[in-house]
Amino acid sequence: MSIFPNISIVLFLPAIGAFILILLPSDKLFKPSARDKVLKVTALIFSGLTFAASIPLILQFEGTPLMEHFAFDETVWGSLSEIINTSYHLKVDGISLWLVILTTFLTPIILLASWKSIEIRIKEFLIAMLLMETGMLGAFLAWDLLLFYIFWEVMLIPMYFIIGIWGGERKVYAAVKFFIYTMAGSLLMFLAILYIYVNMPVPSFDLDIIYQHVPSLSGTLSIFGMDISVQHILFIAFALSFAIKVPMFPFHTWLPDAHVQAPTAGSVVLAGVLLKMGTYGFIRFAIPFFPNASLDFAPIISILAIIGIIYGAFMALAQTDIKKLIAYSSISHLGFVMLGLFAFALASGPGGSGEVVTLSIQGVQGALYQMINHGLSTGALFLLVGMIYERRHTKEMSEFGGLAKVMPRLAVVFMITTLASIGLPGLNGFIGEFLILLGAFKANSWFGVLATTGVILGAVYMLILYQKVFFGECHNPKNQSLKDLSLREMIVVLPLIALMVIMGVLPNFFLDKISVTLHEFFKLIPIINIG
Repeated sequence: MSIFPNISIVLFLPAIGAFILILLPSDKLFKPSARDKVLKVTALIFSGLTFAASIPLILQFEGTPLMEHFAFDETVWGSLSEIINTSYHLKVDGISLWLVILTTFLTPIILLASWKSIEIRIKEFLIAMLLMETGMLGAFLAWDLLLFYIFWEVMLIPMYFIIGIWGGERKVYAAVKFFIYTMAGSLLMFLAILYIYVNMPVPSFDLDIIYQHVPSLSGTLSIFGMDISVQHILFIAFALSFAIKVPMFPFHTWLPDAHVQAPTAGSVVLAGVLLKMGTYGFIRFAIPFFPNASLDFAPIISILAIIGIIYGAFMALAQTDIKKLIAYSSISHLGFVMLGLFAFALASGPGGSGEVVTLSIQGVQGALYQMINHGLSTGALFLLVGMIYERRHTKEMSEFGGLAKVMPRLAVVFMITTLASIGLPGLNGFIGEFLILLGAFKANSWFGVLATTGVILGAVYMLILYQKVFFGECHNPKNQSLKDLSLREMIVVLPLIALMVIMGVLPNFFLDKISVTLHEFFKLIPIINIG
């Protein structure tokens, strides 16, 4: 395999920045104000360099995701390789490419947005953010199952501290709840990983080898006197871990607490990247590893996804806290992603297991595209709400009204972000939702009809939010003296707005890199055809 070290540069630049922050600066060399500025600038530089280093992943991506040739592939055998047959193995394909770019793109924006809002333990906050970026990138880039699990666990720790130290009044409760939920699912996945490793014809954690052999895992295990397929058990173990992270209904209850209590930076990371770990896990591991089980569970997961779409929308309608409303909207939007991934259409025909699944390419394309869309739109909404909170120190809708008159710049960017979130044609949200609904209608027209109600409800609660905050009656005189977005805040939000427009009018630039990978990726699964 070819070695392209740019992947490791992208992966470890944030960690190097965190290490430098640990060493610098000394209180004896700088006054507190100067010290904080040095820390913030250093973190911003390293996150910016990481984004710059990730650009070649787009420019040089060849879109050839066959196992024997990736545009970016790096393998270095570790010292434990002879003992447990694991390796430091990284790859980038069309499935992970845009998620890596989203992570590197959002991190400097988040750091810039937090320039004034984080006032205590600034050094520790910046270190946590950079270490979490390395953890998130590692989970997207790892092509070794054990390496993936290590990064999967690493990224949880900084987020736990970000919520628990810099969060709101119930920050400890929210942080502990977040950690317990995610750790419980992770332990199940780890047991499944060990079972796969032990029962492989050639014990290995390398995905290239696992993709060849895991779909052929067969046999049953007796649990409480019942014989259950090994594939089904392993799929459930992986799926529970990923479903908690998405989060899917009914595993969603940790998310509103985490969003509401987290600082703005934490909310943006959660919405922008961390939640995508769950949907990424399904497409990267659960579906290709266990195709027969995926087929059997697809109707159940699709139904849960639709419940999540409608439930999340109705819960958002009932909220008076702006941040909580956006949190529940995430549950609804990510229900669309899960529906796109699992809205399978069945076709008769001989296959390796007696049946061939025709996978709707539009649904999966739309799901991957919507993962990026949600990261941009919902991340921008949390940033904008954070900017309002810094001025008024409240998130209650009833406390606002008439902000369009005193904060016209905020009103404009909030409107564009709102329209992107509800899927207005010409903005990024429309393409993803359209492809998902197309895939859903192909699989089951009732799935498509029910999911469409989520689109309607999404428009209702977002437009109600916008009307109340920006054009409602102004009952509090404090709103009259609010300052509009500053230059720094405009620099934070304008790149997000620009990408919403670009992804809305030039979707093929993004979709082409995804679709080529999907066609080749699913050739690895003998019972799945692309339709």
